[in-house]
Amino acid sequence: MGSPPRSVGGVSFPSDPTTTFEGPMEASEKPQLRIEEPTGEGVVRALADRLVIESLTVADERAARLVRERAEVGQAGPETVTKAIEIGARVLDSEETAANVDYVRRELEAGLGELDRKLGGTLEEGADALAEQLAAAFGAERNDSVQGQIKEIVATATRQQRDELIGALTAEDGSNPLVAMQMRIGKRLVEAEERHRQELERLRESHGNEARATQGHVAELRKEIARLLEREDADERVLEAEEAGTRKGRSFEETVHAEIERIAEVQGDAARHVGDESSEAGGKKGDTVVELGGGLGGTLANLVFEAKNKRLSKNDAWSELNACMRERDATYAVLVVAGDDKIPAGLEELTEYQGNKIIAVLDRDDPDPLALRLVYRYVRARVLATRDSTLQVDAGGVRDASEEAQAALKRANRVRKSLTGITNGAEAARTELNALIEDAEACLTRIDSLVAAAAQDAPD
Repeated sequence: MGSPPRSVGGVSFPSDPTTTFEGPMEASEKPQLRIEEPTGEGVVRALADRLVIESLTVADERAARLVRERAEVGQAGPETVTKAIEIGARVLDSEETAANVDYVRRELEAGLGELDRKLGGTLEEGADALAEQLAAAFGAERNDSVQGQIKEIVATATRQQRDELIGALTAEDGSNPLVAMQMRIGKRLVEAEERHRQELERLRESHGNEARATQGHVAELRKEIARLLEREDADERVLEAEEAGTRKGRSFEETVHAEIERIAEVQGDAARHVGDESSEAGGKKGDTVVELGGGLGGTLANLVFEAKNKRLSKNDAWSELNACMRERDATYAVLVVAGDDKIPAGLEELTEYQGNKIIAVLDRDDPDPLALRLVYRYVRARVLATRDSTLQVDAGGVRDASEEAQAALKRANRVRKSLTGITNGAEAARTELNALIEDAEACLTRIDSLVAAAAQDAPD
């Protein structure tokens, strides 16, 4: 047995070249090379993470010179051989890395070939430059760290290609593919804007006349609406002025009262304007109170007249007239309105309702007292005929005369309205009107006679 082997830099060498190496590493359970029989080229065994070399001669001038030069500066030969093996192993392992670099370059060329052509071969030049740097770095004369060389080469090449790519994409001439794209997009936008402008011009031209005509109609409509609003506002102001304050509707009230006062004086009755006077009950309902017979002596009965220059509903009209009779202690109530449009909905003029109410029209713009005079005489006769149950009045005769009088009043009123604004044929219509009025007056006179006869026959 020779002397034990020496170990330098992780490599074991026997002290006697003819002596085989034996040691505890031979019993390792880790994967290792099969033990080879000694040959003229020596024996190399890989034990776990170590190599065991026996009787190996390396014929390489560069390696021999390197060992001698390193020995002259104090570095032991085994240490130099160990580093050479480590660096060589990394170089052999990097051959696969170099192959992968070529593969990446081919894939880049295949996937980005179109962009590379548009960029003037920037990627191709970068890939070729990278390959040349790798080839130079892994040359036989280089012995520094492979990983460090690859990292530096890749970083440098990446920066260079990035700068070239940014330069190409930010150029303002035709070498920048984005410039051509921007020019095409800008051209399409300009064309679209021009088409849109032309379409708007055609629309304006085709609809110009119609728009101007519409604007003219709208202007006329606005003027008409303004006139109507102004008229309506004026009417409302007049109505509000008449209805406001203590003299609410006084102008129409005064007109109605003046006509009633003239009619009452002829009949021997007394008419009082009570619109501003409170009744014994404290209310102010009713505008004119007529005391039948009051102009000649004692009062036989009271009539109340309510003048309205606005339209009431049917329920409001009945409520108003009932309140008038209640507050003025009247037997009969007459609603006098300022025109046909002021008659309550669902009601008619010259028609008796509920046995103690009737409606008359006195046009405020053209006051014709005929209808009011006929209504007054009718209501007066009706009240006098029923005021005293002790009178032996011919009830049937009074009823018939009353119905005939109402019918004559309605016909007379229709004819009177038909005369409004008529100039031709007015004489014939007026003749018929006068005849109808005479018939109505005859009926009313008959009622008066019947009442007077009953009063004479009554016991003292």
